[in-house]
Amino acid sequence: MKSSAFPIGQRSPQAPDLPASPLFFVLHFVRERFAWYFSMFALESGHAACGILLPYAIAEIIRHVTQLGDHFDGDWIGTLRTPLIFFIALALGEVVLSRASGALQFYFAPVQRQAVTRALYAWLQQHSHRYLSDNFAGALAHRISETSVAVNQISWAILFDFWPVFIVFGVSIALLFQAHTHLALFVFAWAVVFVFLSWWLAMRCRPYAVKSAAARSATTGKLVDSVTNLFSARLFARLGFERAYLDEQLTIELKAVRRAMWYSERVRWFQFCAAAVLKIGILWYSLELWGQGRIGVAEFVLATGLALHIINEARNLSRRFLDFFEFIGNVHNGVHVLIRPHEVVDAPEAKPAVILRGEIEFSGVGFGYGEGQRIFNELNLRIPAGQRVGLVGFSGSGKSSFVNLLLRLYDPQQGRILVDGQDIRLMHQESLHAQIGLIPQDPSLFHRSLLENIRYGRMEASDEEVVEAARKAHAHEFISQMDEGYRSMVGERGVKLSGGQRQRIAIARVILKNAPILILDEATASLDSVTEKAIQETMDEVMRDKTVIVIAHRLSTIAHLDRILVFDQGRIVEDGKHAGLLALGGVYHRLWSGQAGGFLSDDDLPVSAAAPTPIFPTTPGDDPGGEAPRRDAQAAEDGICADAAVVHVA
Repeated sequence: MKSSAFPIGQRSPQAPDLPASPLFFVLHFVRERFAWYFSMFALESGHAACGILLPYAIAEIIRHVTQLGDHFDGDWIGTLRTPLIFFIALALGEVVLSRASGALQFYFAPVQRQAVTRALYAWLQQHSHRYLSDNFAGALAHRISETSVAVNQISWAILFDFWPVFIVFGVSIALLFQAHTHLALFVFAWAVVFVFLSWWLAMRCRPYAVKSAAARSATTGKLVDSVTNLFSARLFARLGFERAYLDEQLTIELKAVRRAMWYSERVRWFQFCAAAVLKIGILWYSLELWGQGRIGVAEFVLATGLALHIINEARNLSRRFLDFFEFIGNVHNGVHVLIRPHEVVDAPEAKPAVILRGEIEFSGVGFGYGEGQRIFNELNLRIPAGQRVGLVGFSGSGKSSFVNLLLRLYDPQQGRILVDGQDIRLMHQESLHAQIGLIPQDPSLFHRSLLENIRYGRMEASDEEVVEAARKAHAHEFISQMDEGYRSMVGERGVKLSGGQRQRIAIARVILKNAPILILDEATASLDSVTEKAIQETMDEVMRDKTVIVIAHRLSTIAHLDRILVFDQGRIVEDGKHAGLLALGGVYHRLWSGQAGGFLSDDDLPVSAAAPTPIFPTTPGDDPGGEAPRRDAQAAEDGICADAAVVHVA
């Protein structure tokens, strides 16, 4: 059974074909390992049948004993051989089948959980930059883990909880029909009412359980937040405040938990009362029938034994229903969050591409991050192979969007982007990214060793090549001073390193990658001036024979490049070399003249004086319609000219 998740074109070819319906999602993984599930289903059926047939075997033994009466000759083994063999076979079968089913579950459970985790992670990998920016990484990882566990729990609940109860009810009623029709009808009516009320109570209890779980989760979140900021609390002398803050949340949690526990207690009252009704009712009715001579001692023992077995199996059915609905909710949440259409996918005719020269062309590109949020309109630009280009402009002017489109983190709504004459939408994304080196302003490292982080640029690189790349990035010096050297772990996202050290590791990684296209986004912003100057000399060597795009706020770092593009409001307003742009006396000249130390701050006013600054969509981290418009309004009130350059003193 299979349901197609999305129309063609909304699922990346590299992603597994996962259904978008929670039911079909679970069945997808059941179908993949149907033989395992069927084996457990058969073994658990045999286990439940053996357990419920034991009272019948005991009744048969009693029947033989009562039939012999005073004619018993002392050879009880020979006399009771058949019912004894039947009883022993059932007892052994219950043990063997139960443990065989348990062994399969023990072996199969982690395999199935890992299969779901692997599939969800493969799907998540193909999501767009927009999707990953809109969701917390920790929350996505939690969803994957929660969903993979819930798929197993749903399967186990059906196989080991609900199905055995169904077997017990079915076999018990069938056996009781052989004993007496009225006994069977009594148990059948009790079973129907019990199952229905258990399901109904579980549905009524579910909202309380959800609120209780949410309250516990909120307490954990606030506790983690408080522990994370414990240093700040101590510095501001707010330790008592934090305890009171936590106590307030604990009070809220206590109310929610007590409500859920009280309702659960009501469910337990129902279970115990229902069990008492069955025990007393079956015993009373069996004695009544026996007293009337309508059943024998064996049937009496059978009825009471089955009643006790039914009660034992069904005692926690309401709680099992509640857990089952929680597991279904977890799968529903996971599927809803993770199994969404992929925004940027490889075309069916896409092929692996090899970039040899690195020529870049934007042809009639129109792009916006959302409806009514236009960045580029008919952007046309050609960057010849081997040219080194600097991008200048304020936040929201289009610099980051230009790079995002080149990296194909987003697709333009109009036009084409060509690399070496090839439309990047007809390239496999992996082959495109393999041939572009990016040094971001705030690099993120893996919680792995320094050696592994640098080697990420080229996995087959030798240790010597890694060390050489680190030397060029001026990272070898501080690495050598660490206790474990290149084997030192960097912590989550590289927190054990300073900003400048992380930047140098990122530079070393890209040097090792040696891609034909190189993008630097404020690559030396976190470095001190001495290290920056030394690395700049190295980067000049690394840039040789590559197409280079440099985003810079410090204009002095791009003055030596072959070409400078000045962005404003999604347009390239000036294009040329440093000296030529200064000679024009235009926007670039005003920017260069109005900065201290060659640094262009995002807090400056926009360069365009033609109109008030509109609210531009930006990449995550920019300031769309936030501080910039408020600064413009304040500038107007203060009589400041909109196109005046602002000098910042460090």
